Amino acid sequence: MANTNLIKNNYKLDIVKYRYLWLTITSILLIPCVIAIIYLMIVQPNHSPLKLGIDFTGGTILQYDIDRKASTDDLSKARNALVAKGIDNPVIQTTTQGALGEENYLLSIRTTFLGDKESKDKTNEITASMLTVFKKADLVQVNSIGPTLGAELLKNTLMALVFAFALMVVYISFRFQIEYGWIALYTLIQGMLFTVGIFAIKGIYQNTAVDSLFVTAILTVIGYAINDTIVVFDRIRENMRFLAKKYSSNEIINASINQTIARSINTSLTTLFTLFALYLFGGATIKDFVLAIIIGVIIGSYSSIFTAGPLLSIAKEKLAKKNAQ
Repeated sequence: MANTNLIKNNYKLDIVKYRYLWLTITSILLIPCVIAIIYLMIVQPNHSPLKLGIDFTGGTILQYDIDRKASTDDLSKARNALVAKGIDNPVIQTTTQGALGEENYLLSIRTTFLGDKESKDKTNEITASMLTVFKKADLVQVNSIGPTLGAELLKNTLMALVFAFALMVVYISFRFQIEYGWIALYTLIQGMLFTVGIFAIKGIYQNTAVDSLFVTAILTVIGYAINDTIVVFDRIRENMRFLAKKYSSNEIINASINQTIARSINTSLTTLFTLFALYLFGGATIKDFVLAIIIGVIIGSYSSIFTAGPLLSIAKEKLAKKNAQ
C-alpha cells in the first residue's frame, strides 16, 4: 500500500529536481566509451566495436606456463621471435594466476587458425620461440576455432541480444505503459554502451579481446539491470495509483526512487562483494567475464536511479502538457 503521507517524509536526495544534471553527467561519462567504440569500428578490418577473440573470428590460442612475470621487453622479444618463424600478427598477453606469493605466470599467444596438418609443427615452432625468451615455457592449453564457426557464433550472439531487448521492451510496455518500455530500453542500451565502451578502451590500451563469455556477461547484466529498473517502476506505478490526485508526478517519482534506493544499493553491494572475490581470486580465465558483470551491476543500479526516474519525470511532464492542450 502506498504511503499517503508521501511528501511529509524528508527525502534527502532530490533526484527529480536535478534530473538534467544527472543526465548530463551520464552523457559526459559516456563520451570516452562512445569514442573508443567508434575508433575501433573505423580502424578494425571487420568494423567491430570490440576486439573479438577467436570465439568470433576463428584462430588458435596457445597458453604457456612461464618462469617469471613477462616484462614489456620480454613480450617484444617474444613477438619478434614469432614473426621470424612466420607467425603473422601474433597477439601476446601475460596474466597471473594463484594466490599472492604463489603466483603462476601465464603467457597467451593468439594466432590465425592452425589447421590439423600444420598445428603440431607450428605449435612446436612457437614453443621453441618462447624458449629463446623464457627459461621455462610449458604448453598447458591449446584452443582452436575455425573461421566459419566463429562467424556463425557472432551472428547468433547478435540475434540473441536483439531478441532479449525486444522481449523486455514488449513485456514492460504491456505490464506498465509504452513510455516505461522505451525508457527501460534506453537504460539497457546505456548500460551496454558503458560496458562495451570500457572493454573497447581495454582493447585499445591492453589489447583485450572478448569471447563468448563476454556475451554471457552482457545477457546476465541485462537481466539484472531490468530487474532493478522494474522495482523502481513498480513502486512509481503503485504510488501513482493511490496518490496521483494528491501529489504531482514529479513528487511521486522522486519519493518512489528514494523509497527503493536503499534496496537497490544493498542488493548491488552484496552482489559486488561476491563478484570482487571472484575477480581477485577466481583465476585469469574468468577475470574479464567477472569484470563485465561488475561494470554492468554498477551501471544498472546507477541507471535505475539516476536515468530511469529522471527520464520518466520528463516524459510525464510532456504527456501532461500534451493532454492539457
